[in-house]
Amino acid sequence: MSFDYKPYLRYEKLPHMWCPGCGIGIVVKAMIRAFDDLEWDPRDIAVVSGIGCTSRAPGYLNMNTLHTTHGRALSFATGIKMHRPDGNVVVIAGDGDSTAIGGNHLIHAARRNINITMIVNNNNIYGMTGGQYSPTTPLGAKAATAPYGNLEPSFDLPHLLRGAGASFVARGHVGNGRQLSTILKKGFAHNGFAFIEVVSNCHTQFGRRNRMADPMNMIKWISDRAKPLKKFGQMEEDDKAKYFPVGVLFEEKDRPEYTATYEKLIKKLSA
Repeated sequence: MSFDYKPYLRYEKLPHMWCPGCGIGIVVKAMIRAFDDLEWDPRDIAVVSGIGCTSRAPGYLNMNTLHTTHGRALSFATGIKMHRPDGNVVVIAGDGDSTAIGGNHLIHAARRNINITMIVNNNNIYGMTGGQYSPTTPLGAKAATAPYGNLEPSFDLPHLLRGAGASFVARGHVGNGRQLSTILKKGFAHNGFAFIEVVSNCHTQFGRRNRMADPMNMIKWISDRAKPLKKFGQMEEDDKAKYFPVGVLFEEKDRPEYTATYEKLIKKLSA
């Protein structure tokens, strides 16, 4: 059965600007399917982004969208959510935009447990600005600013966000769009700060420097390392370093949500 994307896309903005084979298109498709499964009215959805390849996604979505400054998407999204707590607010960003210049906003949004879903398209590199290494570039991988290999250990984003207080933490990957859509749907439905890392491919900037210039080869490389959470947990510790778990990694449903707590304070002070 075919799926009708027309209500969710600005067709006049197409074709898109991403490289052929880019994983961001898979992420956007999974997002739209999740919106549709939840029967969210596009008029009640706000999608916010910062700067970078991933940040161009809202421009193609036929809903309330905001393309903001580098690293500040969560600040704008917080303002929207505080003004319209009944609305559905989603932030989509790349690994550099969200965890480098935007890293401070990320951990504090998680700490507050505000009801926003944060999707990080993690392709291990700054794609649009020239291929600089990011906080998630693997140790030893090459980048424009690390021609002899990255010397810095990378963030484990789910661990970082769980430690910061996110009440929903998950990971998917672009090699399994159906699974990704299911994970996104669960994150969107969660009442609190939901963080979803999507392991994605940038074969143009990351791949060609690390012997994976073909997008299908790079997506296969990602898929081969992805393991369901239960299977990953049964692995020997030495083997875990070669793979990464996917699925809902952590969820806490009874933690107070920030806008609800704020509304209670307003009512108390207005009594």
